[in-house]
Amino acid sequence: MPVKTNYKLDRTIAPPIKDAIEFELSLPPYQKSTLTNGVEVYAIDLGNEEAMMISWIFDAGNSWEPKKGVAAAANTLLKNGTSARSAFDINEHFEYYGAFLSRAAQHETAEITLHCLTKYVDQLLPVIAEIVSDSVYSQEELEIYKKNSQQRLQVSLKKSDFVAGRLIDAYLYGPDHPYGRYSMPEDYQGLQREDLTAYFDRHYRHGACRIIAAGKLPSDLLARLEASFGSLTIHAPQKGEARPVFPITPATEKKYDVSNDPNGVQGSIRIARSFPNRHHPDFQKMQVLNNVFGGYFGSRLMANIREDKGYTYGIHSYLVNNIQESALLISTEAGKEVCAPAIEEIYKEMELLREELIDEEELQQARNSAIGTILGDLDGPFHVASRWKNILLNGLDGSYFNQGVRIIKTITPEELQELAIKYLDPEAFFQLVVV
Repeated sequence: MPVKTNYKLDRTIAPPIKDAIEFELSLPPYQKSTLTNGVEVYAIDLGNEEAMMISWIFDAGNSWEPKKGVAAAANTLLKNGTSARSAFDINEHFEYYGAFLSRAAQHETAEITLHCLTKYVDQLLPVIAEIVSDSVYSQEELEIYKKNSQQRLQVSLKKSDFVAGRLIDAYLYGPDHPYGRYSMPEDYQGLQREDLTAYFDRHYRHGACRIIAAGKLPSDLLARLEASFGSLTIHAPQKGEARPVFPITPATEKKYDVSNDPNGVQGSIRIARSFPNRHHPDFQKMQVLNNVFGGYFGSRLMANIREDKGYTYGIHSYLVNNIQESALLISTEAGKEVCAPAIEEIYKEMELLREELIDEEELQQARNSAIGTILGDLDGPFHVASRWKNILLNGLDGSYFNQGVRIIKTITPEELQELAIKYLDPEAFFQLVVV
């Protein structure tokens, strides 16, 4: 029998509002284990849904490739056939179990990521082990890849935002640096099967690998991973082994206007400068200043250039996620006739941040937005895994997360002004407009 109560909710009184910065945040921990071959497994057992993900992260990004396009092609075609299974067979297998196997290649690393129902992981792990140890890169699949890649590139090269993204990186780092390198149609045509099989053998079959798993994990996950991957020739990154480091050779000129489509009505604006990586003490502080400047919808760039001037639908600034060296990048698209005034307003906002203190109300809003973003990143095991992946690949630990939260909550307007004076000097920025 239900218990009666005299309590009555007074809906005329609003519930108390709690600022995001008042929340105490902590990054859920991982459980670290090691397979027989030395590969480290980071397991994050979270969530109520019977679903999980596993990422195999290899030192196989474009920093390691001997010629343009090899890293991306080798990663993409991992799923396109082994000695025992065709590309069709592999795709059919994962679809039958309602699973999704994705691939991605970045600058330093490349990965294979499985999303599946927890109960089917046993049926899927052996096939992924087969892919990692026995991909064959058939000539037929390579020719299809080359043709499709060339066609996609030809279409993309007509888009100003795509061209701007390629060029600004080349200006910042140099066209021979992995961060600034980009492919042309002839680079795809020059790919040979022998390039891919040699790259696969070195960086996948015998490559350095880490495994991150998250979700509602089976209690014997380590035993299952050991059964499929523990005897493979993959290995942990060697301690003390340095990643490839390339000289950064920025362009000598700072301002560029590129005509890409004479009939286009829109221009793509990119304004960027180099910035230290996550190990520098200014990195996390700069993330707070960037939030005020252009890092969220309530930022100064949005308020001025979108809301007030109406030059663009959106404008953003952010710190680029690179391991060797980062960059501060401002990105937007605007009508050709308003590109110049939009750029002028960007520099005006830099000047204001250098010359005037940020008031407490604006800083509080930026803090709340930053903490709110972190809260979103802690919502669910896959987001938590993504946070840990970023920390681990940059050679950091959990204290980095805690330090970042503390900086957001405590940094002062005076510290932010010092950062603005140091890093928001227009003379340090490359400026590019592609129309």
